[in-house]
Amino acid sequence: MRPRLSVAHAALLTALAAMVAACQTPAPTGPNRAALPTMERVALGANACWFKSGDPAFAAYKLAPELNSFTGRPRILLVHKGSPESRPLLVVQAEGSPSRLQAFGPMMQEPVAGRITADVNRWSGGNKACS
Repeated sequence: MRPRLSVAHAALLTALAAMVAACQTPAPTGPNRAALPTMERVALGANACWFKSGDPAFAAYKLAPELNSFTGRPRILLVHKGSPESRPLLVVQAEGSPSRLQAFGPMMQEPVAGRITADVNRWSGGNKACS
């Protein structure tokens, strides 16, 4: 009779394992799409690809991240390098979960606007590559 008890015990363990597996939440795939993590990815990408790389299209500007926003809209600003207190030339912000991105300011009327849009969209989705 002992082998029968072992078979029953194994069947019970298998059933319990299946129930536990069914109750677990699958691990999320892809990056967190909430506003703050999205803007953190964008800020890291902008810093690495536009500024630390020495990209001439952004040489006259300085990155001013404002990720700790009480308004629920974390953002990054691009300002003139020599006058960081001046009005931003580019604002990229996100809101909500999943986040809705916006980019606006005078730079979005310049030829570099298409590149800004492509870079921000790529970084917000989790791709760290520079253009």
